[in-house]
Amino acid sequence: MREASYERKTGETEIRVAVNLDGTGQSDIRLPNSFLSHMLSSMATHSLMDIKIEGDGDLTHHIVEDTALTLGEAMKMALGDRKGIRRFGDAMVPMDCSLAVAAVDLSGRPYSVVDLNLVGSMVEDCPSMDLRHFLVSLATSMAASIHVNVQYGDDDHHKAEAAYKALSIALRKAVETDPRRQGVPSSKGVL
Repeated sequence: MREASYERKTGETEIRVAVNLDGTGQSDIRLPNSFLSHMLSSMATHSLMDIKIEGDGDLTHHIVEDTALTLGEAMKMALGDRKGIRRFGDAMVPMDCSLAVAAVDLSGRPYSVVDLNLVGSMVEDCPSMDLRHFLVSLATSMAASIHVNVQYGDDDHHKAEAAYKALSIALRKAVETDPRRQGVPSSKGVL
């Protein structure tokens, strides 16, 4: 099993994460932000990773950012040397009025392009900018190239949910093991 746990404790937050890349989509998310918790439960469901997160902190922004950094670090640890993985994944997800596209490269190089196309300052109890910042921080900490783009939509809740679901499915594909793959998926021989 490809599993890892990671804890981040700062003067602002305390976050604990456990992931199983080969899970069944189970989640146990305990954060003070209900919309982010909803997005992370959805991420577990659609990525088929088991994700357990417990955390708290002083400000929403700090909790969102440190949760992303901690989750990304745990995922990076669970990936190990990345031998035998598919490496690339993509998905297109409709959510009622919205359509989101996501692509992932587990290259070992952090990069992100994220456009959630949100118009309001908040989505439920989460600042819109923090939903974007979560994805950027996740890409950085897990050393992945993550591209997420919401093509269109009328409802910010549905746009954000489509984006997180698309990323989840792209991650599911990218972390899967490929029975035909010998070593790392790179012509360089390393990631």
